[in-house]
Amino acid sequence: MKARFQTKETILYSDLENRNFPTFNVGDSIDVSLIVKEGDKERIQLFSGDVIAMHNNGISSTFTVRTIASNGVGVEKILPYYSPIISGIKLVKKGVVRRAKLYYIRKRVGKAARIQEKVLTRTQKEHLQD
Repeated sequence: MKARFQTKETILYSDLENRNFPTFNVGDSIDVSLIVKEGDKERIQLFSGDVIAMHNNGISSTFTVRTIASNGVGVEKILPYYSPIISGIKLVKKGVVRRAKLYYIRKRVGKAARIQEKVLTRTQKEHLQD
């Protein structure tokens, strides 16, 4: 059965619903912990960046994270939300955007590529950490 035809019941049976990821949206900065296999060893690699797109499609939902690597080269990763290689997601900061897809950030450099941070109260920050 293809992933896009799976329903909520199949998600429940596949043990993927038990993930405790914070709710994040486009424009937020997140840290994604990925499990990387090197030979017979496993380690956790951290990939941090801004969420520039989300595709909600059931169990095959994906999100795109973009960061700027060395020499100003942009790196994007399209990650399946329910992938077993994702060990955790940490929400760093919330962003204020008015678009569902932030592909225009690819063409911008420096301060023009920044996303405005949403100012949260202390109680909202505590709620996000839970």
